[in-house]
Amino acid sequence: MNAETPVRAAPRKNLRSFWMRQFITWHWISAAISLAAMLLFAVTGITLNHAATISAEPKVTQRSGQLPAPLVRRLTGNGAEPLAPVVADAVENAVGLDARGRPGEWSEGEVYVALPRPGGDAWVSIDRTTGAIQAEVTDRGWIAWANDLHKGRNSGSAWFWFIDVFAVACVVFSITGLLLLYMHARRRPSTWPIVAAGLVLPLILAIFFIH
Repeated sequence: MNAETPVRAAPRKNLRSFWMRQFITWHWISAAISLAAMLLFAVTGITLNHAATISAEPKVTQRSGQLPAPLVRRLTGNGAEPLAPVVADAVENAVGLDARGRPGEWSEGEVYVALPRPGGDAWVSIDRTTGAIQAEVTDRGWIAWANDLHKGRNSGSAWFWFIDVFAVACVVFSITGLLLLYMHARRRPSTWPIVAAGLVLPLILAIFFIH
């Protein structure tokens, strides 16, 4: 009976080693994928939390231009229809703002295109009679830019999907970290009290101190 004990224990040890290797592999892969973004989101978490005390003077730039006469006749949209591609190209050449595919606000006298962006804002207005282009660009600085990336505000579809991939990597990182803690918990008695504290403390703050 005693002679069979090591034989039975060997598969369990091999299985434990297999899962340990898997958890470590996925833990470092998810950490590598999410490292830079995790630092960005951690730092911007601080800047967002102290947004009221971090002052920034917005820089506003006015621009103007003129739409070529043949293109004035192309200002025939309505509702939220975007500018015609050839008109959008002319606008970019005139004032350096890309309005392609952006919804317009068409009125009898003008078409207005809002161009919000991370860390700032912009807009373009075109007179439907004369073709005069007026534009304004607001830059609130790199902290506002990073904060808007944190919130996914006006950041485009590529950043939208990146946040999803980053979030999944963080979930994998957290779960594999918890599983590694479980596998080492026998030799580290303080593991579960610390994990419990990390779970209970936010709950206490949320229940008793957030109103």
